[in-house]
Amino acid sequence: MIWLQLVADLQARLDMCDQFSKAMAEKSAEQLKRFEERMELQHRQEKHQLLEQLVKGSKEALGQQEKLKEEHRHRAKLLTLKLREAEQQRQQEIERVRQEEGRERMRRLCSLQQEALQLIQKIQVDYKQQEALRVDLSAYGHRGNQICGILSTVVRSSSERGYPTQDDVSLGEHSLQEMKMLVNTIEKELAAAEERKKAEDEAAKEKQKEAQQIQQQQAKLQTPAPTQDQKQTKREGLQKKASKGTLQRFLELQKVLELCQKVCEELATCKDPQTKKIRADLQRAVTTPVSQISSVSGSQVRDTFDKINNFLMGKPIVSAGRTIVVSQHPLGLDFVCLKLAEKLVSQGEEEVASHHESAFPIASVASALWERYPKVGELFLANLHKKCPYAVPFYPAFQEGISLEEYQRLLGYQVKDSIVEQQDSFLKRMSGMIRLYAAIMQVRWPYGTNQGNHPHGLNHGWLWLAQMVNMEPLSDITATLLFDFLEVCGNAMIRQYQDQFWKLLLLIKDQYFPTIEKITTSTEMGSASRLKHFLEGAVRRRDIPLPKGFLQPSFWRS
Repeated sequence: MIWLQLVADLQARLDMCDQFSKAMAEKSAEQLKRFEERMELQHRQEKHQLLEQLVKGSKEALGQQEKLKEEHRHRAKLLTLKLREAEQQRQQEIERVRQEEGRERMRRLCSLQQEALQLIQKIQVDYKQQEALRVDLSAYGHRGNQICGILSTVVRSSSERGYPTQDDVSLGEHSLQEMKMLVNTIEKELAAAEERKKAEDEAAKEKQKEAQQIQQQQAKLQTPAPTQDQKQTKREGLQKKASKGTLQRFLELQKVLELCQKVCEELATCKDPQTKKIRADLQRAVTTPVSQISSVSGSQVRDTFDKINNFLMGKPIVSAGRTIVVSQHPLGLDFVCLKLAEKLVSQGEEEVASHHESAFPIASVASALWERYPKVGELFLANLHKKCPYAVPFYPAFQEGISLEEYQRLLGYQVKDSIVEQQDSFLKRMSGMIRLYAAIMQVRWPYGTNQGNHPHGLNHGWLWLAQMVNMEPLSDITATLLFDFLEVCGNAMIRQYQDQFWKLLLLIKDQYFPTIEKITTSTEMGSASRLKHFLEGAVRRRDIPLPKGFLQPSFWRS
């Protein structure tokens, strides 16, 4: 019984321990659950705080970034304003310097004009005084008025443009220098005339007292033949060379030609068989079509131009059964432009020299190529000036250190084996080149819009003609080239300049041609006679006919 009681108590204790264990386990589980909830809550709170801090930091960073951007924009704006102000100040300084230089040039030009107007009073000698001294100074007065007119035109055009250029000032200084030379010449003429008058008066008194023989001798002394010095004095108004600007342009073109020749030297002198073949193909591609230009039909001239134009544009063409492209060699285009310019000039001295009517079809192609490829035009003009310096116009002076043969070449003569070509052959070549040059100035390619200015129009012809008659004439050459130029270009000049051209033509006839006659020998009268007959006929008819070979609109439809 006791054992049973003990067992029952033990069992009761065990049950109670189980219940206690269950209760403690449940309590522990509840406490663990609460702990986990607290930990989760704390973790959530910490995460929320961290997110808030991140958001706050991000907002602060964005705010700081916007602030920096705003500061950057502000600084950039300030910098831009400063740069703009600096540029404006620089431009204002440049403009101030330009205006100051322009005003200084204008003051200089006005002072030159004022001095010239003062000098013209000295040139315009009283007619009664001239008659008393038996001296004619009207030519000097006429030239002085021309110089004053030139200065007045320069000042007026400079005022319209704003300020004169340095070239305008140089022209003014040159004109004033010429005016001073005129005054000096007139003073010498008047002094010499007074001396002659004084001597004549004394001789007249002596004639009343002396015998008839002495009277005859004194009569001869009263009318002395003009001396060489007096002849030279009358020609002092003419220049010996062209204007500074013209000579500068001439030298620039020669530099362009020399540079192109130097660039093409590698291709021109290469000994490689393949390169030599390419060189021959390239040269033939442009020289052969130029040789084929004729006045047969307009379509033939157009086909010739199209062939050359397409080749220069890089398109393949067929020549002598071979397909040729200008890009066959890196220097192909430069080489082709050089040879094309040389060939055009050669056509002038050969084809045009022999057949004057061929000048216009060749000129049409040359003008079209010049307009589309200015480099070809520059090289043509440089080659023309080199072979015919009178197209500048430029009369090379003999200098120490060069041989006579070299000087003859500078004048345009051909010298072979120390033998200089005959004068007739020389004049024929110069005539052909001047005729081609005169034709180029007046023709435009009839196909296309032709909206731009002529690449080398009649204004250059007017400049050439004006400078020719302002320079001392050369025996035989000046008369020949003036006749050729006026015969080819005279009609176009009339249409372009009208009364102004007639004034220039009258000046040539009445004042310049007598100077040509004085230096012309009996063996050279042919060219002077042709020019005289042409000038007299043109002035009498008040017209210059169209030149031989001029291309009418119907030609281009053939």
